[in-house]
Amino acid sequence: MTEDRTIEYSPLSGPVTQAGITVDVKIFRFLGTGDPWTLEVVDHEGGSTVWDETFLTEHAAYEAFRNALAQEGIGSFVMPPETRH
Repeated sequence: MTEDRTIEYSPLSGPVTQAGITVDVKIFRFLGTGDPWTLEVVDHEGGSTVWDETFLTEHAAYEAFRNALAQEGIGSFVMPPETRH
């Protein structure tokens, strides 16, 4: 039997826009568990980038996002458009 669990989102979650591109930063964990935080970035088409590691604090998760943003740019979170031939 699987128990339904409620997801808790950090207030640090939300849209981030850079160079005209907006992504949705999601920092979450199961409510009331004390579990580490998970970091996911979702692009405008629903493409998702999820970190393999988890984070002890929501601030550490957000810092990991900010570091990736600074190093790789926001375009690294956007899925390339589908090419049709």
